[in-house]
Amino acid sequence: MTEEEVESLTTAWRTRWDRSPIAYQLRGWHADRWVRFHSLPESKRYADTEDEYEIILDRHHRVLDQLGAQEDLYVIATYFEDEEGRVSPDPRHLGAVPWLTIEPGDDSPFEVAQRLYVSMTSFDRQTLDPLLRGVADGEIFDVIIAPLDLRWLHHPYDGGADVIAPTTHDRDVLKNRHADWLSTHSAGL
Repeated sequence: MTEEEVESLTTAWRTRWDRSPIAYQLRGWHADRWVRFHSLPESKRYADTEDEYEIILDRHHRVLDQLGAQEDLYVIATYFEDEEGRVSPDPRHLGAVPWLTIEPGDDSPFEVAQRLYVSMTSFDRQTLDPLLRGVADGEIFDVIIAPLDLRWLHHPYDGGADVIAPTTHDRDVLKNRHADWLSTHSAGL
């Protein structure tokens, strides 16, 4: 991404969301548009077989498709910097560039700075599957996938995905289509 594209994202994010892009906090942002889907049947958290990985990847792609994912998407992910300034895990394999830093105490419960990196990617299995599989295995975390206009947010995590749909109606359509992917917990967790 160019500096101009990163600046455009920053402006769009502040205009649309007006809060720090901390993925695991999404569910508290717009309860009327939020829904959580589990990645595997019976709320199983991690895949043990290739068939289970295929279920996880298929569910993410189906939701992204139904949200209206187009050719280009933002992928935002959090990385942590150690005392020597090394970022872990290395975001360069995703083609990501530094975007924002969230310091301890700035909406963050962590004692070290969170470095948010961003990349633009295409909506296809060959591009997204390695990322989604890394998330499913807990190797990449606090990821947000969003269209360039940021009208919806998809936060995959190891065990499922939180979604902020464009509207309450869109959220309800997703929930009805994938009712068997929802939690039985009363709060939808």
